[in-house]
Amino acid sequence: MSDIAKKKITELVEKLNKYAHAYYVMDAPVVSDKEFDTLYDELVSLEKEHGFVLQESPTQRVGGEILKGFSPHKHLSRLYSLDKCNSFEELKEWAEKIKSKFEKEIFFTLEHKLDGINLCLTYVDGHLVTAATRGNGETGENVTSQIRTIPSVPIKIPFKGTVEVQGEGIMTLSAFRSYNETAKEPLKNPRNGAAGAIRNLDPLVTKSRNLDIIFYNINHIEGFEIFSQEESIKFLKDNLFKTYSLFRSSNIDEIVAEIEKVKRDELDFEIDGMVVKVDENSIREELGHTDKFPRWATAFKFEAQETTSVILDVEWNVGRTGKLTPLAHIEPVELSGATVKRATLNNYDDILRKKILLGSRVFIRRSNDVIPEILGAVEDDRSDEKTLKTIEKPMLCVACNAELVHKGVHLFCLNSEFCPPQIYGKLIHFASKECMDIEGISEKTVIQLFKKLKVNSFDKLYDLTVLDISILEGFKDKKINKFVEAIEKSKSVQLPQYINALGIDNVGRKTARDLAEYYSSIDALKNATTVELLSIPNIGEIVAVSIVEFFQKNAELIERLKKHGINPEMKKRREGTPFSDLRVVLTGSLSQSRTLIAKQIEELGGIVQSAVTKDTDVVIVGENAGSKLEKARKLGKRVVSEDELENMLKTLGKTD
Repeated sequence: MSDIAKKKITELVEKLNKYAHAYYVMDAPVVSDKEFDTLYDELVSLEKEHGFVLQESPTQRVGGEILKGFSPHKHLSRLYSLDKCNSFEELKEWAEKIKSKFEKEIFFTLEHKLDGINLCLTYVDGHLVTAATRGNGETGENVTSQIRTIPSVPIKIPFKGTVEVQGEGIMTLSAFRSYNETAKEPLKNPRNGAAGAIRNLDPLVTKSRNLDIIFYNINHIEGFEIFSQEESIKFLKDNLFKTYSLFRSSNIDEIVAEIEKVKRDELDFEIDGMVVKVDENSIREELGHTDKFPRWATAFKFEAQETTSVILDVEWNVGRTGKLTPLAHIEPVELSGATVKRATLNNYDDILRKKILLGSRVFIRRSNDVIPEILGAVEDDRSDEKTLKTIEKPMLCVACNAELVHKGVHLFCLNSEFCPPQIYGKLIHFASKECMDIEGISEKTVIQLFKKLKVNSFDKLYDLTVLDISILEGFKDKKINKFVEAIEKSKSVQLPQYINALGIDNVGRKTARDLAEYYSSIDALKNATTVELLSIPNIGEIVAVSIVEFFQKNAELIERLKKHGINPEMKKRREGTPFSDLRVVLTGSLSQSRTLIAKQIEELGGIVQSAVTKDTDVVIVGENAGSKLEKARKLGKRVVSEDELENMLKTLGKTD
């Protein structure tokens, strides 16, 4: 073995141990998971190639060190880490290798690989006696006081024997966003938030982060026999532990198909892969373990959704409400299969709270096709301080040069009548399918309407003549006629869509529907008082003030639209239909647009909700329905497939 290879392995071990200490012990990561995994895989490859493994190599250990502030706790049975595979080919090879060892049919289970902190809870005679982190697999840190602050953790369970259950401590994405809205020191990511809360000596800090634990394994049990993973999950559910979905099949192709269906953006918690296990415990025992991994389980790893990069510049974009949003230009970086060059910073106050500077290295998270978000600066950043510059707060609008106002955490341009981006955004929103549904109005069209025809408010769309439209680029006779017809057709809009189209601050589709139900006409709504609005469920002070201020400022606009024949009133709900007064939730991939289905249900007297609650009556599910379906089943709600829905609508003459 060459000295060069030995030196490279030594450098990788030192670097990875430093990164692991920052991540697992200090809860202050200095590199992203993706960067760590890349270096780790390189080390594994070199160790295998040269047969040289240092005693302190991270490949030889399971978890982190014991923090001095916590007492040690020895687990009843050893906890193991998971081996991983990065492709379906590797996963199939792993499964076939196991199958080849047995003549009987082998079943596999599939679960989410939660991205949090691994925890092990011990119960004796039905009572929680100890909660500990995984630690090195044999001994962890006693965090019982911290775990007791988590509402979903049962303090007492029906089972009276001794049992050690394993789960993942997580901070849901909704809890993470809620916490960061008011935190003086924003969290970098949910995983870091959960780990930092559990390993904080003050249980009140744990409680403030609103953590959760999802359980998935029985690590040790006395006085009860469990034969499979499926039975383990049933035992956990029967004993009040929170679990998630479990898929079971003897066909590895079906397992692969289920993995392909996973939509991470529809979950309220982070996962970094899926875990595949042999279901039957007796087969697990025959397969055994390596020094570090069980041979009967593996983790299929997803593409990383987080990495780090350097901020090169910041530009400010103006939205339809006049709000300015900072967009960072970063050093190009590969993330979730795409090259990322830009990331959002949310607002100016966010820049200050996250201590972000031009030239600093920052954590970036990407979820599907959404513009990545900058989570915060890397604390151990080694950038030359001379190259770091403060991100200046703009004083004038970058689009129209009007003076800006700092309201709350945002900067606003109040020049709504003449600021081009605001006008473009409002017109596009007004004409969108969920609003006035004016076909043919694109961003390119509204720019021309403003620049060539001075259309800067909604009512001016209805003043347009055929001659006016003919001067627009790309508009010939057929397209002009369709455009005129679409504008005319929009006058018969329903009240909920009309309220949504007006673009009132903090009023979206659902609130627009609630307002239409309550007031029945635009005249009644425009005369509403703040006190009256606050009596409507789900409308708070900020929304109520936004509504009152909008109609005070835009009373003349409403009258001009009324002169064009736009004055919708709420239709009375149809009675005697299968949906009369039922609260309905749509979830999963549906063959028709959700907007169309929701509109049909509302016309039949139903109320479409965005989330499953105890008040929900029906949940309509498409393919790949996730957490909403799971919650519906737990609450015992009626579940209807899309085929059943279609038959119901056909009966009522709503479809062909």
